[in-house]
Amino acid sequence: MRFDRSGPGPRDEERILPLINVVFLLLIFFMLAGQLSAVDPIVVEPPRSAGTGAVDPRDLVILLGPDGALAVDGTAIAADDLASALATALAGDTARSVWLKADGGAESLEAIAVMEALRSAGLDRLQLLTAPLDEAAPW
Repeated sequence: MRFDRSGPGPRDEERILPLINVVFLLLIFFMLAGQLSAVDPIVVEPPRSAGTGAVDPRDLVILLGPDGALAVDGTAIAADDLASALATALAGDTARSVWLKADGGAESLEAIAVMEALRSAGLDRLQLLTAPLDEAAPW
């Protein structure tokens, strides 16, 4: 026995077309809304070293530019505001690691002044971010 359909039914291509549209809309949304990596407010090329280590996203990063510009956690600040910005960023979280990402061309006296300001603000442990010797900087 043979059954005939009464009228044309939806083809496979017509049923999958809305799914394809939704997938492409989601793809476009995430491409526009997503951010691959954080952009530093100051361009910094750190010095090279043989040390290894990685920055945890929860760590506090202080940037020191070649011209002495400072930024704490991605926000540019004045040199006089470093202690208050550090207190605000740490907010009682003493387990949070603090990294100094200084430009290789920055004056050493400026880096020392930043370290002294951090010490006077109550910070007793600081790590210096450097780029590996054998490869390009990952930032």
